[in-house]
Amino acid sequence: MPRFSLSALGADRPGIVAAVTGVLVDQGCNLEDSTMTILQGQFAVLLVVSAPDATTAVALEAALAEVTGPLGLVVAVRPLAEPPGGAGTADEGDPWTISIHGADRPGIVHAVALALADAEGNVVDLSTHLIGGPDAPVYVMMLRVTLPAGRAEAALAAVSGAATALGVHCTMHPDESDLL
Repeated sequence: MPRFSLSALGADRPGIVAAVTGVLVDQGCNLEDSTMTILQGQFAVLLVVSAPDATTAVALEAALAEVTGPLGLVVAVRPLAEPPGGAGTADEGDPWTISIHGADRPGIVHAVALALADAEGNVVDLSTHLIGGPDAPVYVMMLRVTLPAGRAEAALAAVSGAATALGVHCTMHPDESDLL
């Protein structure tokens, strides 16, 4: 079965998810993985879908255009190759959740991501938000990461050090699979 990545971006409005997933069902596709969010009034979606053997990225994008065009969405569909070695690095290592919060300033995501990369940690999911009023905005970042076995302590120390250097607070805890 061919697999595709599908991305769409546009002004948020009711019905986008129903319209996009309706086309996918009509085309015989299965939604394997997804993330959807609203970022300051813009709807953003990234999907991984499997499709019947004869499906092409061009045909799937054309079918989507019929419903996404009137919604003002920019859509891209690309063939998705199997990563080397199978499923990829997202499932390798020990899962952790990291939370960062503090005064907003440039470089927070970069410093934390660099500390993780240097320790061979993999960012599996990352979201950021500004909360609070315009006079005192607070930057909040949540990460799900995987850390190599035996390297978690060093990785967490590096992330904590990066957060301290930026003047933001950091909390970290291992993910508990029994909570899922």
